[in-house]
Amino acid sequence: MSLYDAVADLPLTVERHERTRHERDTSSDFTRVSTTFALSGAGATGRGEDVTYDAPDHDALAAAAPDFAAFEGEWTLDEFSRALDDVTLVPEPPERETAHHYRRWAVESAALDLACRQAGRTLGEVLDREYDPVRFVVSTRLGDAGFDRIERLLDLNPEVEFKLDPTDDWDAALVGRLVATGRVRVLDLKGLYEGTDVDTTPDPDRYRLVVESFPDAVVEDPRLNEATRPVLDGHEDRVAWDYPITGVESVEALPFAPSWLNIKPSRFGTVRSLFDTLDYATEHDIALYGGGQFELGVGRDQIQALASLCYPTGPNDVAPGGYNDPDPAPDLPRSPLDPPVGFGPR
Repeated sequence: MSLYDAVADLPLTVERHERTRHERDTSSDFTRVSTTFALSGAGATGRGEDVTYDAPDHDALAAAAPDFAAFEGEWTLDEFSRALDDVTLVPEPPERETAHHYRRWAVESAALDLACRQAGRTLGEVLDREYDPVRFVVSTRLGDAGFDRIERLLDLNPEVEFKLDPTDDWDAALVGRLVATGRVRVLDLKGLYEGTDVDTTPDPDRYRLVVESFPDAVVEDPRLNEATRPVLDGHEDRVAWDYPITGVESVEALPFAPSWLNIKPSRFGTVRSLFDTLDYATEHDIALYGGGQFELGVGRDQIQALASLCYPTGPNDVAPGGYNDPDPAPDLPRSPLDPPVGFGPR
């Protein structure tokens, strides 16, 4: 049975819904805004988090009149998902098209959570999978703090592992200090972003510095062109893809068969697209790790739960949210995380 077949026929009763806006400063020098969708019915409530990055999109949602009728009814999870095809979830044209997938995931994950709760079963029980402890890495941009940010986190937790963004200002001296920590597991080149605050230049010299200096690290989202492609010759089994991954078709469209995928559930929009991609990865022996979107609430619990069920030993970018604070607390949980539930009964 496919993963989606296991959840598609779960009964779902929706009687009302609510939305809550959240806001928090982060270590990456931006204020994170998100919106929690809560679907309720039959004495239970399921939640999902909209991780759209642009605050005006959340403001427009908060100002919109709630369309309770669109969600209300007796469904199976699959029927509810199909009905959402005809629902306007984004009331105003968004700043970026990715908002459509992020908001759809918020509603679908809330529905999955609610369906599990109404069935009295966790998602692990529905999928017949065990929850395993979750290895996690801490994702951070060094920014103005530079290596001081790394030192601070290592002081708090000497065993912490990192997923870092090699930005245009990285040089050999900084790379040498990072190599000496022995704690860098993933390097996100962010070569596929355009028109965002995290864009980087596809510089072949920086790519070579990164690839050669961290021979055991996963290298994520390079921009391949005539100058950068030769740098990765022979290293294809270390390349991971994140930004373009929204479903099976996007995996099949990659420039070469992938060895690694970063799974960010919110990028997929629907439960079906996510679960079909997880099945595809299993069938094609693709290694997986989970990715986060600076979730502020239930979304973090859910990506940790999915990592626990599907890729617990990967270098998962699902660290507890406190690691994203500008000044992390000294008592943050350490990797691996105790098995979380995320969907269904607590």
